[in-house]
Amino acid sequence: MSRRADDDTRYPLVCPRCATHHGLDERFCPDCGTPLTYHGRRDTTSDELVQRARKIDRRFSEGDLVTVATGRNQAEADFIANLLLEAGVASLVRRSRGFDVPDMLAAGPRDVLVAASGEAVAREMLLGAKLGDGPRAAGPDPRRLLAALLLAACLGALIVWAGIALHG
Repeated sequence: MSRRADDDTRYPLVCPRCATHHGLDERFCPDCGTPLTYHGRRDTTSDELVQRARKIDRRFSEGDLVTVATGRNQAEADFIANLLLEAGVASLVRRSRGFDVPDMLAAGPRDVLVAASGEAVAREMLLGAKLGDGPRAAGPDPRRLLAALLLAACLGALIVWAGIALHG
């Protein structure tokens, strides 16, 4: 449902490529697939946002958000997000759960999330750049660790018993 510039108040979003106006329920232009922007913004921030929006591939913007990478801080997470944007995948950076660093600081880990339809492309790209959450090295087997701890406790008890038996 697109309109021309004569109805800006009811249709505040505009396609930067074909100049048709759309309602707030649209995210992409149905005619050309370009991400929509707000009508009437003419500052430099808007121009930068329009350029970033044009890089997004509509195919990779559908579905629930999934975490594809974690940055050690805000700068690293933004770097990952910009790499994904160059591949056409829109992403969202948010503070990782469980960390109590104040939001105003750039410290602390950040999750990079993408739409489910862009997950495979994002993971492939990040693994190629060695930045994504790929297969991790397995830690020690918990059963072997428990067995080693029990063996160490038994040896310690045996040494204490032997010391008491020899001196007692």
